[in-house]
Amino acid sequence: MLTRKQYELLVYIDKHLKLTGFSPSFEEMKDALSLKSKSGIHRLISALEERGYLGRRHHRARALEVLRLPDNMEQRAPDAEAASPATFAPNVIQGDFSPRRSGVQTASDSAAVQLPMYGRIAAGLPIEALRDAGTMVDVPMALLGGGEHYALEVAGDSMIEAGIFDGDTVLIRKGEIAETGQIVVALVDDNEVTLKRLRRRGNSVALEPCNAQLKPQIYSADRVKVQGKLIGLMRRY
Repeated sequence: MLTRKQYELLVYIDKHLKLTGFSPSFEEMKDALSLKSKSGIHRLISALEERGYLGRRHHRARALEVLRLPDNMEQRAPDAEAASPATFAPNVIQGDFSPRRSGVQTASDSAAVQLPMYGRIAAGLPIEALRDAGTMVDVPMALLGGGEHYALEVAGDSMIEAGIFDGDTVLIRKGEIAETGQIVVALVDDNEVTLKRLRRRGNSVALEPCNAQLKPQIYSADRVKVQGKLIGLMRRY
């Protein structure tokens, strides 16, 4: 999952590479995204590198390369790309996603599926998961891939630098395997659940907040079990 600015920057770099053969300068990227300083571009590029979207060719200037594009980004030929500017398709979905108590979809839900809303998960200190599988939430099918999914409501502000805010609904793909750097639902000591970025450090696991004011939580590897990976979020305005 990318934030809006991360997505915009990735699209801009990809378009610039196709048109010129080399990556844009930090000044060009700053102007393209209407940012006030180049430090914001540094943070966005670091986040895209961490997520495997961008890479660098070492010992060369202006040597960014696009390693992959988001699954929901249309692939267009270079001439079509030049003729028409890229359209941003947000992966934060706006709308009314009120929980429902019925498992029956209506005709208007044909482009959506219903996921169980397991309750409110802390994006701050870990809390006990509220597994109320009777509450359902409608989710656009385009946000989901293969596998089994569920939804959780975020509580707290420790993931705000990843674009995840208090009250957001996060979409989780169930699974027990995650790569370091991914945002996961982690079960700590078999009874507390939290949403954090996973870092493996030898025999230890760090659960890192995306908030510079907060510190990572360090545990021995046997105390942490991955319950699923973040694949998207929905926000009601």
